Amino acid sequence: MQLSDDNFPLNIKIGFGKLFEQYKEHINSEDPLVQERAKAVLELSKKHPELVSGLETPEEVERLKPQIDFILSDLFAPVLQQNEIKVATIPFRNYIFKSTKRFENILKNAEGNYDLSFTNFTADEFYVMACSVILGAHYGKRMDSRRPFHFAIPDANKITRNYRVLYNGDFIEMKPTDRAVDLTEDDIAELIDNFDDIDLWKSKFPPQSWEFNGFVIGNMYDATVDVALSDLKATLLRQNDEKADEDIEEFEKILQAIFNLPEIKMGFAVYNEEEHQFEPIPQSKNINSFLLNGEMSASCDRALCPHSYESLFVTNEYYCVSDVDKFHKLYPKNPLYKKLKQQHAGSAILAAVRDEGKVLGVLELVSPNPQELNTVNANKLNDIMPYVIDSVRSSKRREENEIELLIQHECTSIHPSVHWKFVQESKRVLAKRYAGEEVGFRQIVFENVYPLFGQIDIKGSSTARNHAIQADLILQLAAIKDVIKLGFEAEPLPVYEQFIHRIDTYLELIHKDLKVDSEQRIRAFIQDDIKPLFEHFDKLSPSLSKAIANYREQLDPNLKLIYKHRKDYDDSITLINKKMSELLDKKQQKAQAMYPHYFERFKTDGVEHNMYIGESITKRDSFNKVYLYNLRLWQLQVMCEMENAYYNMKPKLPLDLDVTSMILVFNAALSVRFRMDEKRFDVDGTYNARYEVVKKRVDKAYIKGTDQRVTEKGKITIVYSQKSDEREYLRYIQFLQSKNVLSDQVEIVQLEDLQGVTGLKAIRVDVLYKTKKNDKQFYTYQDLMKEIGN
Repeated sequence: MQLSDDNFPLNIKIGFGKLFEQYKEHINSEDPLVQERAKAVLELSKKHPELVSGLETPEEVERLKPQIDFILSDLFAPVLQQNEIKVATIPFRNYIFKSTKRFENILKNAEGNYDLSFTNFTADEFYVMACSVILGAHYGKRMDSRRPFHFAIPDANKITRNYRVLYNGDFIEMKPTDRAVDLTEDDIAELIDNFDDIDLWKSKFPPQSWEFNGFVIGNMYDATVDVALSDLKATLLRQNDEKADEDIEEFEKILQAIFNLPEIKMGFAVYNEEEHQFEPIPQSKNINSFLLNGEMSASCDRALCPHSYESLFVTNEYYCVSDVDKFHKLYPKNPLYKKLKQQHAGSAILAAVRDEGKVLGVLELVSPNPQELNTVNANKLNDIMPYVIDSVRSSKRREENEIELLIQHECTSIHPSVHWKFVQESKRVLAKRYAGEEVGFRQIVFENVYPLFGQIDIKGSSTARNHAIQADLILQLAAIKDVIKLGFEAEPLPVYEQFIHRIDTYLELIHKDLKVDSEQRIRAFIQDDIKPLFEHFDKLSPSLSKAIANYREQLDPNLKLIYKHRKDYDDSITLINKKMSELLDKKQQKAQAMYPHYFERFKTDGVEHNMYIGESITKRDSFNKVYLYNLRLWQLQVMCEMENAYYNMKPKLPLDLDVTSMILVFNAALSVRFRMDEKRFDVDGTYNARYEVVKKRVDKAYIKGTDQRVTEKGKITIVYSQKSDEREYLRYIQFLQSKNVLSDQVEIVQLEDLQGVTGLKAIRVDVLYKTKKNDKQFYTYQDLMKEIGN
């Protein structure tokens, strides 16, 4: 085995020439003991010249071990053997040929479970560092690439201790070999600018191109706490949600190292100021709270005793329980001691995490052993708490931001296409406020944009809903009537006959005409009259109790009403809206990639969508009307796909429903304004408001001179007012007919006048449907219904 590595710039030898030179100066010392010591050391250099020329293998070092120990005895004073952590070694290698007793004991306690190598350097970094040393020693270039050297060695308690090494390089010398490259100033400048280019460094400093002769003295000290605090800061600032649990485990190990207690555990309880209670950390599964002991929340009064509450919330002091068992026996009703005892704690420290005077949570340290945690070592938290506070503060702000983003996304989402405008305005407002000016948000307006509107509406949804309500009320009243009949048989009182008469009256009323207040009146009747009556029946006889139980089983557990047909209706509406929205959103991603535009959709009894396209939205000088025409064609295609998607899912719906589809074409550009109070965009100006009027009323409009609605199942209805729009959409229809998306059955109709709006017309065209059973065959709506029926 060689001390040197063939792939390293230095050919390393262990030599003592520099040390011998210092002893030569002691030959003439006035101190006879120093003079005698110098003579003895120099005598060894004459007997063993290889101690000067350099030893190249560990075997050579071992052969001369007694002589080396004698030479180095001044550097390793016997009286400091149990105190100093010192080694004699060579740089960039973990070969140690002399050490103090304390260092040997450290390795012995580790029981071989360690790797005696530096924890924070790579092989390439060592290579460059060696080259930097040569640049400094031979070329006079100060290249300080030094970083702290650490050894990580576990102790007898299996806690990893970190020892920082300080090297003394007084006893080394270096000289070039025949492989060395003579560097120019340009070479050195290139190296300085390319620290990470290991191939460049190796070309300027080839392996084994320089000779190192000597040794270094490494003085170590236990820097476990310093390193642990540094690691703690890095861990807490990392804020990687994906590795949050791993970071918490690392945090616990760091605390064990700082306190030198391998069994302590960490817990944390979040303080909810509004509810004045403790809660677990929502983002983590691996960190528990000893104050909560598995509960999802606990009031501060129930989790703490008066003394601990005062320490954490009033005086801001650490609260220490040095002997849980002892204090629990003295105060068995104390809620804190009781909880700690239940979790087999021996001692504990609680520390409030505060930010600007407000308690954010409580850090909990718990040991299974009594007196391990106490008022003395609690002071170690003084070095830890600033990092914990920073981390908890950042985590809380991040959570608040995520909540705000979620609210914006779910409730007041701002579409990405216009987000830049809000950012721009926000920056303006913040800049003004930083300058001391009180300004508010200006109106966000986009001018000269073209609107597009479309909807797929559930036909007859109000009628279907009323039928569902009617059917459920009839079922419930009939079930109530059956129970009352049994009650009359058990106890024939005229009042029961009167209840049956009232039910018959309600049933007759519902069968004839379900009025707006009918459901409310029947609910009140059931709550005020039937519920007390059934409570009486429940005690009257076992058979009545069984009948009432059967009745109650039919009720929805939350509504306390029969919710069978209404559930079918609600589930059908939900499924339709979900399917249509998902399809529209998916298609929108591709449309945005074609050309950016504003998009929003709404779920009602069906799905509506608004789009606006124009120069002012895109923030770039690129808009051309071809993008408007493209978006109109895309919209028509997607509406046809949504029709197909719906009628393919229709057989699976709990309730048989139909849909109608409509597109509204508005020929002129308009302005849209973001209404801050409603958190949505709306058209701006009186003239443009005409567009909103048409949008809200047109799907209920009739074809002029008929009682037929303009929208009809199985057809796409395109409402417009200009002849140019008619020509444009007929071209799109012709194109989609060639692709078997629309049928040849096209009609153009005049619409009845709406309030303040006249001259509207509509193109109605049959959609061609494909079924999954036969996706090569195309059907009109009438044919499709037959196919689905088959």
